[in-house]
This record gives sequence, structure tokens and C-alpha cells, in this order.
Amino acid sequence: MSSNGTARIEVPTRNPQKRHGDPIPAEGAGGLFSKGWFPICKSDEVTVGQIRREDFLDGRVVVYRGEDNVARVMSAYCPHVGSDLSVGRVVGNSIQCAFHKWEFDREGTCTKTAIGDPAPAWAQLFKFPAMERYGVVWAHNGDLPTWDVPDFEYPDDDLVFRVYRYDPMMCDPWVAAANTPDMQHLKTVHGAKFHGSDPHEQVKWDEWGFHYSIIADDQAGVPISWELSIRGTSLFQQQGPYGDFWLGAIAGMGIPRPGQCTVFSIQAIRKVDGSDADRILEERFARAEYLMRRTIDNEDLAILNTIHYHPGALTRSDKTLGTYLNFVRNYPRAHPSGPFIK
Repeated sequence: MSSNGTARIEVPTRNPQKRHGDPIPAEGAGGLFSKGWFPICKSDEVTVGQIRREDFLDGRVVVYRGEDNVARVMSAYCPHVGSDLSVGRVVGNSIQCAFHKWEFDREGTCTKTAIGDPAPAWAQLFKFPAMERYGVVWAHNGDLPTWDVPDFEYPDDDLVFRVYRYDPMMCDPWVAAANTPDMQHLKTVHGAKFHGSDPHEQVKWDEWGFHYSIIADDQAGVPISWELSIRGTSLFQQQGPYGDFWLGAIAGMGIPRPGQCTVFSIQAIRKVDGSDADRILEERFARAEYLMRRTIDNEDLAILNTIHYHPGALTRSDKTLGTYLNFVRNYPRAHPSGPFIK
């Protein structure tokens, strides 16, 4: 308002042209989702004889653990009339529907009906390729696994793991994964100070992702020498020295429903010998958790919950990011479980 009480109007001096790069298909677009391994639940969230329901892709699955202690991931709805199997029970290594007591074996085949009628041949659950590693139950979207959940540079027996499960974020997993090839993001949001120029030329690509090494100081001045990698559109891995100890991390990114991402953050620290081993491990895990909380909770979460991601006015600092976005555009998609989980 001006001094004489009249309104002051700001008039644009030019009309900008809004330009975007080629769009990136959202997860679920056209009924398809990225192929690859996705975390479903923590291993300790499903005990022997227990059934757990989880939303996945655009439907629902159950995770159950039979008497053989194997966690299996199946479509959630009984093919008889659609009862949710999560309210059923485990019988040996099979799962029994609560409604009419049909039983489905470890392959998802109906082997028994309570009244004795022969089960129709098409009375099948969808069985996902599944595995347990690092304290997480993983399921693969696709008929056959395309890439492996990666190893760390040290054997699992030499490491101690802790797993943290986050509430869903309001973005697809590839959006969170795109932070790793985004050198501007690493510097401006997370305060990384690279020793030398941005490491675009060190990025090594293969059919299912990329990896590269960085030498830098983090925002608190802690020296880091890490290898960073992305597998597919749903798994981040980091490993290497963090100050005075080795730290490994995996962020598996699940899809509870289209447009959402559930992060399972796995922290790995090398075992320690000696009388002080427990104290040292606790101190190192406390530092690792602080780093995780600072990175995800304080720095990334608000951005990822609100971003409307469109590749737009990229600069030369976005060289690796641009390559990754093109990788995502062309990434193989599938949905063989679609007719079963909805």
C-alpha cells in the first residue's frame, strides 16, 4: 500500500517460458511398476506361525513364516471369494483362509478345502520371488529377479546390522534414489564438500544402475571416503570410512501404493573385539543413527514429501542426474501380480 492509500501492483516485466524435459512415468502408470527388489517388512515383524499384511504396489500382500522359518510373500486375497488371508492362520508351511478354511502351500497352490471339494486348478495365490537379507523381507516385482540385493565389501558375519523402518513418504522410490546422482543436492542439502571437482567422471554404469566413489568432508567436517550406488530405482547403498570407523548403509525403498515410498534404512558396522566392544559398537551406531536422522528426517523428508518432480532447467552440474533420469525413463517395468493382489 502506498503512502496515499492506493494499492501498489507489481506487473511482470516478461512472460517466462516453462519448459520440462521428457516426462518420467510414475510408478503404476499404465498399470506397471519398476522391476526389482522392494522391501516389504522387517524380518522381526513376522515370527514363526504369524501372518502379516502389507500394502504393495497397487494392492495387498501377506508375509507369513512357516514352521521351516522361511518368510514367504503371497497375494493377500483368497481366490475362492476374496477373503483377506492375513486374518487366517499358518498350518505347517501352508496358509489357511479364515473364511472357508482353504489351505495354500508354500508355492501358493490350494491343496485342501475344509468340506473336501477338489480345489479348482486355478485356485492359486501369486507367489513373489522373496528373500531375507540384512533383517528385511524383500519381494521382487517381476517373474524372475533381475539384479541382486548387493553385498557389502565385508562378509555379513563380520558385520552387525540395525534396521529402521520409516513411515511412507509422498513420492515414488526413484525420486528418492535420484538424490544420489544429484551432485547439487549432495552439496547444497547435505553439505558435502568434495575434495576436488564433482565426481561425474567416476560414475560407472551398468544395466541395472551405477556406482561411484567420493572423497569429501560432511557438513560437520567428518572425513568420508565412500562408494555410493543405486540398484534399479529402489535401492541405495553407501559404504566406506566415516571418520574413524567403517560404516555401511542400505536404503531399500518399498512401494506401499503408487506415489508413496517406504524407506527401510539398514545400518552396518564392523564387529569389534575386546572388553570394550559393546560400548564401542553402541557409540558407533549412535553416530550412524544421528547421521541417518539428520540426512533423512531433517534434510530430505520435507522435500520428498512435497516435491513435484519434473526434469526441467538442468545445468552442467546435473550431468549424472540427467543420465539417471534417462535411465529411469527407459527402465523395464512389469506387474505380473496385478490380477491377484487387487
